[in-house]
Amino acid sequence: MELKWLEDFLSLARTRSFSRAAEERHVTQSAFSRRIQALELWLGVSLIDRSSYPTTLTAEGRQFLETAEETVRMLHASRLNLQASTRPSTQVVAVAALHTLSLRFFPRWFRRVEEQVGELGSRLLPDDFHSCLQAIVEGSYDFLLTFHHPNVPIPLEPELYPHIVVGDDSFVAVRSATLTRGADGAPLPLLSYASNSFLGRVATFAQAQAGAPPVQVAHTNENAMAEALKFMAIEGHGLAWLPRSLVARELEDAALVAVGPEIPLEVRLYRSTRRTRPIVDKVWNAARALASETMQNSNRAD
Repeated sequence: MELKWLEDFLSLARTRSFSRAAEERHVTQSAFSRRIQALELWLGVSLIDRSSYPTTLTAEGRQFLETAEETVRMLHASRLNLQASTRPSTQVVAVAALHTLSLRFFPRWFRRVEEQVGELGSRLLPDDFHSCLQAIVEGSYDFLLTFHHPNVPIPLEPELYPHIVVGDDSFVAVRSATLTRGADGAPLPLLSYASNSFLGRVATFAQAQAGAPPVQVAHTNENAMAEALKFMAIEGHGLAWLPRSLVARELEDAALVAVGPEIPLEVRLYRSTRRTRPIVDKVWNAARALASETMQNSNRAD
């Protein structure tokens, strides 16, 4: 039995809707349904009356509801107490970051933050968008570092999760310089992300823009890791849409060639207003100051 099953059940009991609960828990409806079924299988009883709408609990579900609420409350309280008792003297902030940003953006940016607030420890979660989103929503991380594009909204309430634009990047289509297929105008093999991933949705938008090269899907990376697609592109397997920061060196060395238009991306830092430790506020204020400084320098350069 997993804690997230209980949290899923509580969300469903509150919203009385599989679709709304799945959205609240930041998973697909099919994945959410499988987790509810897994909880029912573990308990050996049906918790949900699926013959009615809105969704209602069975008698066993109503009986179990109080136990689930108390269990989740006690586990979260125990985790906070344990973390507080074992926290090292160095001040630590927890950041969930997309894979690419954890490699290419976070180290240098965090060093600049330390110059503002003093020496810091960090707890970094490099993962895909959905896992990072879940980490900040569930309250175990202070910050979320992610790409943003206006055509792919981020489902966080602005009042609870404000953001700062801390950097910029772009999404560029690249292929190996040795890839000859497509030279005659035929579609290039496309190295694609999982369709429901954040970068996958940005890539779908980018591919639909005027000037994008014709493609046909050849390989799909279900883990949504841009780094994996980068190395597939270098080996000549096809074209991939990637953050420019990830392939800057390969473009400079001509190992990869840019094809078609570039799509601008923001780098955003989100925070949870539920986590208000003094060090979190200091890092947030430092990030805001650095963002303002970067914007001023950019305006002067223009």
